[in-house]
Amino acid sequence: MDWIIIGLAFTTFFSTLIGGTIAIKFKKALPYFFAFASGTLIAVTFFDILPESLEISESVNLPTRYIMITIVASFLFYSLLEKYFLIHHHKEGEGHGHIMGPIGAGSLVIHSFLDGVAIGAAYRVNPAIGLVVALAVIFHDFTDGINTVTLMLKNKQHLKNAQAFLLMDAIAPIMGIALTSLIGISQIILSLILAAFAGEFIYIGAVNLLPETYKNPNWKTIFTTIVGVLLIFTLTSVI
Repeated sequence: MDWIIIGLAFTTFFSTLIGGTIAIKFKKALPYFFAFASGTLIAVTFFDILPESLEISESVNLPTRYIMITIVASFLFYSLLEKYFLIHHHKEGEGHGHIMGPIGAGSLVIHSFLDGVAIGAAYRVNPAIGLVVALAVIFHDFTDGINTVTLMLKNKQHLKNAQAFLLMDAIAPIMGIALTSLIGISQIILSLILAAFAGEFIYIGAVNLLPETYKNPNWKTIFTTIVGVLLIFTLTSVI
């Protein structure tokens, strides 16, 4: 592993931390972060995660139907999971944060890890391609940092827990890059993992976060959601 890839790894680290720190510092603007996060999660699913999953599955002759089944299964799983914990949450009272916060933030951590894997794998094939992928991931990780903190705070998690997940999300790409220097990862497994993320992020973005914007029905929240979509569209167009 040379100094360039190490530098890229730590740039993703700081990009994520900066995004999350902004979300923490401006907590009064959380409704707009909810709107932004819903837009970015839905957009990153359809502009990045799902196309990548389909592209990989095609390269290994994995039927597209398996990808779609995984997406639907993931969506239903997280829907039922939240319904279960919502019932449990109301029975236990309001003293504890909603479990969907750590679940959503934890998935973003894994997604960031896979972003690191993508950087490392692309760099091993062609350093120039690796740099392009890294540039897109670095900017994307800024929004990941915002989304990680937003999901935790939206689900009534303590600030310290949000900061802990933010740190894990920042470290994850470094671990992914390091892993690709040691071992590979099955393309079939990777395509199914990405499909599972697609189902989950559609659920979190459309069902968990987007309804929060309805509590502040003004042009600013709508505009912020659109900005999130356009930002991810722009970043994913770089690759």
